[in-house]
Amino acid sequence: MIAPPLDLPAALADAVGAYEASGNVGALMERLHTLRATVTPDALVAAAEPWLHMPEVAGPLYERVVDEQPTNARALVILANAYWLSGRGPEVVGELASRALASDPQNRGAWHMWALTESNQRDRTIRWLQVTQRFPEDQLAKAALADNASSLAAAEHDKEALALAISAYEELWANSPTEQQRAALETALNTLRNYSL
Repeated sequence: MIAPPLDLPAALADAVGAYEASGNVGALMERLHTLRATVTPDALVAAAEPWLHMPEVAGPLYERVVDEQPTNARALVILANAYWLSGRGPEVVGELASRALASDPQNRGAWHMWALTESNQRDRTIRWLQVTQRFPEDQLAKAALADNASSLAAAEHDKEALALAISAYEELWANSPTEQQRAALETALNTLRNYSL
């Protein structure tokens, strides 16, 4: 007798539902490892989409995808993000981000993960600057640049970092779609403009 085909999306939903009800990470890992071993990486990619926000689900599934497709930049970024959110260190996440960049230098997510994993405040600020130069319309990267430059200016009393933070926040303000965002950005700008080094 031939076994019926696996309904992977339903099996994943069942595994996640059981995990959410019990909180048993070990049981979740066991089920995910069993499921991922029985299907193709492409099937995993399609079935995992609703669970990408859950690193405890996305991580184990995308480990298999990355094993089978080591130059799949999107898969590398998803795995890097899952690892980052689950507390894996910047070394392993940075290595995945670097592999994604080598596979696809235009992958914005890879650039974000690459910038995030730098532990040195000054170097991280420089990385975010590079990301904003590569992707000038990327408002998330611009916000990360502004925040990191602000922190650097405060920590090291750095006038150049302060000017960079103000410039980045001004760009964010100019492109802000709502009054609420503009008001928050104006508060940040007023604080920075009145900051004495």
